[in-house]
Amino acid sequence: MLKEILSGSDCAKCRVCCIFDRTDCWEIPLVEPSLAEYIKREYPDVKLEKRGNNSVFISEFDENGLTVCPMLTEQGCKLGDKKPFDCMIWPFRVMRKENLLLLTLSPVCETVSKLPVKRISDFAAKIADTVYKAAENDPEMVKDYIEGYPVFAVRTAAEKPE
Repeated sequence: MLKEILSGSDCAKCRVCCIFDRTDCWEIPLVEPSLAEYIKREYPDVKLEKRGNNSVFISEFDENGLTVCPMLTEQGCKLGDKKPFDCMIWPFRVMRKENLLLLTLSPVCETVSKLPVKRISDFAAKIADTVYKAAENDPEMVKDYIEGYPVFAVRTAAEKPE
């Protein structure tokens, strides 16, 4: 989805989106049920834990307090085009602030953050409908807003699920 603004080679060099510390565990991608079944069948050694209607990857933290997505290889993601939606849109995130859904950009992705704001904004406008529809279909993918994340699109949200 992001190939228009982020090359596969730039993405593969960085990998910051596939490595998590204890403070950014909220970024570990949600795995939709059909994808979870595929992973269980094709990669039986990969551990998944149920989270609501979805699952998340489980891996141990190392001595530095980091955990790496079990799907990450030297060549990139084992899942290719089948990766979780959270991964397909990263560094964009759908976040909630009060009754608004915000399409934000993680400041951690240096490659995209260095692009001209107009280019990011135009791209965000292009993907906004797709991303908001996915968030509507799977409200668990919506994260709480974190100050400092630039906002590139805004929609009124439905009531937050209990």
